[in-house]
Amino acid sequence: MNHTSGSFLLRGYKDENGQVLPWMALMVVLFLGMAGLTLDLGHAYVCYRQLQASTDAAALAGAYAMTLGGATQASVQAEVNAFSSTTGGANASPNLPNVPTPTITLACVTDSSSFVPAACSGPITATAPSGSNVIRVVQTVSIPTIFIQALSAFGVKSATSLNLGTEADATFQAGPPTQVNVALVMDTTASMGSRDTDPSCANTRIHCALAGAQLLLKGLSPCSSGSKAGNCLSAYDTVSLFTFPNVTANTASYDTTCGKGNPGIVPYTVPTPGATWTAPTGGAGTYQITGYDDNYSSTNQQGGALNTSSGLAIATGAGGCQGMQTPGGDETYYAGAIYAAQSSLMAAQAANPGTKNVMIILSDGDANSTHISGGTHAGNVYGSLDDQCQQAITAANYATNQGTEVVTIAYGASNSGCSTDRSGPKAGISPCTTMQDMASSPGDFYTDATASSAPGACDPSATLALDDIFSNLAATFGKARLLPNGIK
Repeated sequence: MNHTSGSFLLRGYKDENGQVLPWMALMVVLFLGMAGLTLDLGHAYVCYRQLQASTDAAALAGAYAMTLGGATQASVQAEVNAFSSTTGGANASPNLPNVPTPTITLACVTDSSSFVPAACSGPITATAPSGSNVIRVVQTVSIPTIFIQALSAFGVKSATSLNLGTEADATFQAGPPTQVNVALVMDTTASMGSRDTDPSCANTRIHCALAGAQLLLKGLSPCSSGSKAGNCLSAYDTVSLFTFPNVTANTASYDTTCGKGNPGIVPYTVPTPGATWTAPTGGAGTYQITGYDDNYSSTNQQGGALNTSSGLAIATGAGGCQGMQTPGGDETYYAGAIYAAQSSLMAAQAANPGTKNVMIILSDGDANSTHISGGTHAGNVYGSLDDQCQQAITAANYATNQGTEVVTIAYGASNSGCSTDRSGPKAGISPCTTMQDMASSPGDFYTDATASSAPGACDPSATLALDDIFSNLAATFGKARLLPNGIK
């Protein structure tokens, strides 16, 4: 063998071309596995949050059902099912396929210093839960994996599904549920017409907010016990719908009539705080869309389907109607709507002594209108073009001081905004802080944890989606509350 051929063979032995291919194949499998695990676990986490929120809502609904006259385990189970993620439940979701019927466990707890809300009476039997004061709800679901299954193409065995399980314990306060008058104040400004691409919504923000309002209506009790469909013996939980900006009183019915279109918009009015309530008429501007109605259920009972002939239900989009929309044009200012709603609540309470007033305000919290009737740059005073977010806080705090529970829901609110608030004691305040400061207590403040616009910006620890917030609110008004899991 000559020198030339020897050198050629030596170079061949040293040639490493092609040796990277096995490593690349191994790395492809590794990268696919890591990507699949990340994506599938991320999806599973979203599903887990939805399932936990649903379980919380179901437990609250079950605890409320335990307080009703003639309650049975079957009626409690039915109420739990109605607010669960099982098929047909109020919190069913495409992300949670084929959720089995929730399991419930009733118990009597008398030695816990953390709550002891009511003593148990009688034994726990199959027909009566009177011997219990705690309900435990458990939901499970199997979530199919998607991306990680790609590893099977390389002969790698991978999980085809992930099993999720959630638990929630709830109890009820002593005494029967309190009859409530609810003023639901909904933001219908142009920003609510933007799309929320979060999977739990996947529609316009106003559509998703109205869907939540429907869940609230389904969770309330429109009539006293003993009423049947079409025969409300006496009203129980009544609801009035308010909106901002102002609409003309003679076109407000457009929102309560299917297919009618949008009411006429007028500049924001400035109702006198504490004035005796008189609903505006004619071409005057009004914030109120419906009076305090009790006809929103087709069965006159909690959990029943909505009455598609009810103006209140129609305004929330029931029966395939579009419900309130967002014509926009006058920007955002809601102090006037709060004062108007509070005056109406005081009138409703006077007409029904012993009832509780609740105001629920849903907004992104950013007030910045230049269309306030008679508004001038007068600093931090009601009706001014300045400090509009601070005016909303003052109005909400006024309602709280009059005994109204003010609940705020920050939907897509951000940590910057409130551009008119350049003076006053809270100059530079943000929409998030505005919504927080408006609530009667920290427990009365909610923020949508999944909105595609500023998800959970106001509270990074928030876990509830918008529909879960409304479901939980209905149960809370029924005097039910969650407990730490595993209480004995």
